[in-house]
Order: sequence, then C-alpha cells, then structure tokens
Amino acid sequence: MEADELLVLVAGGDQKAFEDLYALVSGPVFGLVRRVVRDPAQSEEVAQEVLLELWRSAPRFDPGRGSALSWILTLAHRRAVDRVRSARAAGEREQREARRAHHPAFDQVAEEVEAGLEREWVRRCLDRLTALQRQSVTLAYYDGYTYREVAERLALPLGTVKTRMRDGLTRLRECLGGVA
Repeated sequence: MEADELLVLVAGGDQKAFEDLYALVSGPVFGLVRRVVRDPAQSEEVAQEVLLELWRSAPRFDPGRGSALSWILTLAHRRAVDRVRSARAAGEREQREARRAHHPAFDQVAEEVEAGLEREWVRRCLDRLTALQRQSVTLAYYDGYTYREVAERLALPLGTVKTRMRDGLTRLRECLGGVA
C-alpha cells in the first residue's frame, strides 16, 4: 500500500495501517526534521511529535489536495521550523535577561574615588622624598625614561641615579605601607 491509502485507513483508526505508514514515512520525516533542526536529540523529539500528530490529525487529510507524503512532510517541516524559532526566541530572551541583569563587578564611582585617593597618597609620599630622589623617580616612572636616560638628562653618573632611585623607592615603599 502507498502512503495515500494508508493515511485514509489511519484516519479511520486502523492501527495496523498506522504501523505500516509509520514504517514508510518515519525515515523521510526524520531526515527533513534533522536538516531543519540540526540537533539529533531535538530532531528525534520533533519527528516523534510529527508522527503522533499524524495519528491525531489523519482525518484532516484531503487526498484531493495532494499526496499523503507531501502533507506529512509539510507537517514535519512546520513543526521543525516552529522548534527552531522557539529555541531561537528562548535564546534571545535569555540574552536579553542576561544583559538586563548584568551588573558591573565594581562600583565605578567608588573605584574612581579610591583611585583619586591613591594618587593623592602617592603625591604626598613623593613630596617626602628629597628633590633629587623625587626628580629621578618621576623621570623614570612617570615619564618612562630608563635609568641611563635619567642619568643623561640629569647629567649625573648612572650609579648615582641608581642609588637615588633605590633610596627613593625604599622611602616610597615605607611611606605607602609596603604597598609599592
């Protein structure tokens, strides 16, 4: 028997005809659904839903409007597209909710205040250095010069600059409480 004849019998409640129809169309239904849905587990679920719907809605089949296989594959395609759309909509809802619920991991105002306080603390500690130490540290750490370039800029021997830097950084570390 062909799908058209079997579907007419299924519409009348014939379970044996449904078994035969199932065997005939389950492969094409799953293949179509798999191409649309892509996920194997979801595809199996959708194909099962389509075949269950086929049993329930067989009386609605009109052989005068087309073949049974076309009607069944149309049901499968619609159900697969619905599943994809539903999954996409759920994903978009989750993304919107995640964006809405996203709170920064820090309080920007508090961070800016804290950074300002730290800068002020460093300035006070720099003011406690000798002028030569402060000048060497500032050139190296704020202006980005190497020790050798600091020595050239200040017209001092490299060893003198290194000593000033070491002493200045030690005093800064002590002033900052071991943080620096």
